[in-house]
Amino acid sequence: MPTFTLTSPEFSDHGELAKAHEYNDFGGSGDNRSPELIWSGAPEGTRSFAVTLYDPDAPTGSGFWHWVAFDIAPTEHTLPRNAGLTGGAELPAGAIQSANDYGFQGFGGACPPPGAGAHRYVFTLHALSVDKLGIDAATTNAVARFLIHANSIGSASITARYER
Repeated sequence: MPTFTLTSPEFSDHGELAKAHEYNDFGGSGDNRSPELIWSGAPEGTRSFAVTLYDPDAPTGSGFWHWVAFDIAPTEHTLPRNAGLTGGAELPAGAIQSANDYGFQGFGGACPPPGAGAHRYVFTLHALSVDKLGIDAATTNAVARFLIHANSIGSASITARYER
């Protein structure tokens, strides 16, 4: 059985995100661009994918969810650069984005507090046992993540670091 892997041509595992991936508000001045993601080796029985981006180091007591996208067709093997654009124009057909913890639907880039040191940004691709989660973009990311985990048959992650 092939190993389920997630990579990006824009950073290596535990490497640094670029300024282009920094959020453009909350004191950030980046491009708020999601990186290209590429995967292979999905588990047999995969009927759709979901992607999440989580910062466990955010000073909130519970981390920070930067991106939740789901209902990605099982025939997809990549998300292009800037796929997390608000409005979903660069997402594969049929994919949906929940609101991130910034409060909007789409990718919200890295924006750790200045001087707080590097934060970890964990990109996870989830292989799901269902074609669709049965929810829409108005569903909270907490409910979307609950359904992602309830229907997961495997996952692959890559972690990046970023500091301001």
